[in-house]
Amino acid sequence: MKEKTKKPLSFTEGPIFSSLIRFALPVLGSLILQAAYGAVDLLVVGWFGDAASISAVGTGSSFMQMVTFIITSLAMGTTVTIGQHIGEKKPEEAGRAIGTTILLFSVLGVVLTVLLEAFAGPLASILQVPAESFDKTVLYIRICSGGLLVIIAYNVISSILCGVGNANLPFLFVGIACVVNIVGDLVLVGLLRMDVAGAAIATVLAQLVSVVASLAVLKKQELPILFSLKQCRFYARQLKLILNVGVPIAIQETMVQISFLVINSIVNNMGLMPSAGYGVAQKIVSFIMLVPSSVMQSLSAFVAQNVGAGKRERAWKGFLTAMLSGCSLGVFIFLAGFFGGGVLSSLFTSDPEVIVQSAAYLRGFSAECILTCILFSSIGYFNGCGNSLPVMVQGISSAFLVRIPVAMLMASLPDTNLTLVGLSTPITTLYGILFFLVCFSWLKRKRGKL
Repeated sequence: MKEKTKKPLSFTEGPIFSSLIRFALPVLGSLILQAAYGAVDLLVVGWFGDAASISAVGTGSSFMQMVTFIITSLAMGTTVTIGQHIGEKKPEEAGRAIGTTILLFSVLGVVLTVLLEAFAGPLASILQVPAESFDKTVLYIRICSGGLLVIIAYNVISSILCGVGNANLPFLFVGIACVVNIVGDLVLVGLLRMDVAGAAIATVLAQLVSVVASLAVLKKQELPILFSLKQCRFYARQLKLILNVGVPIAIQETMVQISFLVINSIVNNMGLMPSAGYGVAQKIVSFIMLVPSSVMQSLSAFVAQNVGAGKRERAWKGFLTAMLSGCSLGVFIFLAGFFGGGVLSSLFTSDPEVIVQSAAYLRGFSAECILTCILFSSIGYFNGCGNSLPVMVQGISSAFLVRIPVAMLMASLPDTNLTLVGLSTPITTLYGILFFLVCFSWLKRKRGKL
């Protein structure tokens, strides 16, 4: 990759709002398409399968989504490290970060693939998957795990491009994956009646085509990075920078996702219909959460470049801008989730009981649409600063001290329902917001002393 003469999107100059929007829109588009090709599995299985198949894809895809989130979180270390090197105008250091990243994630991918293939059955047992959908869930996890290296490759490429301020190419690549997955689901699940196995195969195939296309496109791109294949080795300084940021974020995301899997197991224990309804609701939630997720990713890259350039005041203004913009849009998403849960759920299944269960969960969850924009903006700011330790502490404490206990309490109440279980998430986010208010206060005092 040679140093480019034409400047990429720069976060260190120009209007803050327009810079964030120009980056956030393709990020949001990528997330929408990524959620879409995940939701298509459940959508098509819902059309051609039964409640057991819906439950299997819902639980299996939730678990694989957890694995993907952990990988993406660790890759955030690469995004922040490259972003800071770009802000410092050190393209050679950015190239070394890429080489370290490629080797690091290759090793991680092999280890995770072996573990997930070996323990898919015990994992399904831990998740308390209903007996009717147990074998199908195990099959879905094993097939998707077989393509884990491909999933990792896509996320590593995206993290590198986000670090240099290019969100358009990831948008293109995930668009390709979405189209391939839709076609694959319709052929394998609809035409060939392969049920859950067809949905999993279509997902892996879509990622593979996307990675091949991305590598072909990247060969013709010029990025503001000096990189060659000889740099695919561990550089101690780059590895330390990547892990210092990525590991706390990955630990935080792991704990958060484990807590959601615990909630999934709690719901599975409530019966087949609540399990199927929760699976449908989680697919809708994956769309609802796209706005705060795009805000967090965009803000992390924005803050990283400005911190690297020594413009901390601009980084702070970017945080405030992102938070207010996200909350404004979050109000409308909240209304859609709270009042239109039944209509949204009917897109994934025609079973009236599953629709009722899904809509019930969304009513309890929907306040999260506004609150999480504040929380995710805070996370994005600390990640971009390279200070991800508060993010890790908040994630672990909220998962095990708030979300899981509250969900268990709600599920144990007499005549409980999924609305009460859904409330555990916004309650947890309120705690997270209070936590970061304390962190910001501490950070302000520390900088004041300096």
